[in-house]
Amino acid sequence: MEQIIRAVRDFDGALVVVPEPEGAFPRIAWGDAFFYYAPDGSVPHNVQPYGTIVTRNHPGDTASDLDPPDRWRVNIHVGRARFRELVGEDPRTLDGRPRDHTAADRVMPHPVYGASGWICVVTPGDRTADTVVRLLRDAHEDARRRSARRHEPVRPPEND
Repeated sequence: MEQIIRAVRDFDGALVVVPEPEGAFPRIAWGDAFFYYAPDGSVPHNVQPYGTIVTRNHPGDTASDLDPPDRWRVNIHVGRARFRELVGEDPRTLDGRPRDHTAADRVMPHPVYGASGWICVVTPGDRTADTVVRLLRDAHEDARRRSARRHEPVRPPEND
């Protein structure tokens, strides 16, 4: 987990937030990690992270069985096209068939947010660690492009 966090911290403009006890974040987030494009070092307002690491089950998100020791999950927003490449299905039409979301070191649809173009990997290992870092880098670049579009100056309409 620390290797992935270090890799993301090296991305230009990355902000990695790892809530700790007694901080401003709720207890449920302590020890998790949230990845943002934020070159100013501040958590962006009205923007979701492009990736997260969760270290335990959360209410409504228990399919990956993350409470046992040494289990954690990386979640990455990859969008519909990349989702189809990775999973072989359109995220909007996930068929609801049973999946083993507890399987480690395997790219699969996120158990809660798959339909929104999120994938996940439980405890990445030899098969997926490089893929996870590459997908996080791509998600970071996507977030950078979205930020640039949001901050483009508004051009006044041209007079005819």
